[in-house]
Amino acid sequence: MKTILNKENRAEILNRISSLNENNEPLWGKMNVYQMLKHCVLAEEMYLGKTRYKRTFLGLLLGKMMLKKMLKDGPMEKNAPTSAHFVIRETEGVADTEKQNWISLIKEYEFLPDDNLNHWFFGKMTKEQIGYFVYKHADHHLRQFNN
Repeated sequence: MKTILNKENRAEILNRISSLNENNEPLWGKMNVYQMLKHCVLAEEMYLGKTRYKRTFLGLLLGKMMLKKMLKDGPMEKNAPTSAHFVIRETEGVADTEKQNWISLIKEYEFLPDDNLNHWFFGKMTKEQIGYFVYKHADHHLRQFNN
């Protein structure tokens, strides 16, 4: 399974992000390119430990079981649910700025410290789990825009 902690996998994701433009249309979902980029920036900030969110009650009940399911090989399901913290309501913004922000954050995974994440739904995640999940999340949204 691919991980964002692997240099080649990270380079692949960075190339795919770089090739995005505002004209890309989603194959599924409601977000436009700007919204997807901003959503991913907010998610990376959490995965990197820059922001923290309170664990949800449903996450306390189901988080560990769902994490195991999410970390199985294969892409994320289309239209997967997310926290309200990551829903981007504004439809217009500077996509290139968000793209550069996302690229900068992805590059930080080269130096990710050990076990720094308490996910809002899944709970405590190891560095290895973060690497797999971040790759899957980025791949999910890049596939959403045929990238």
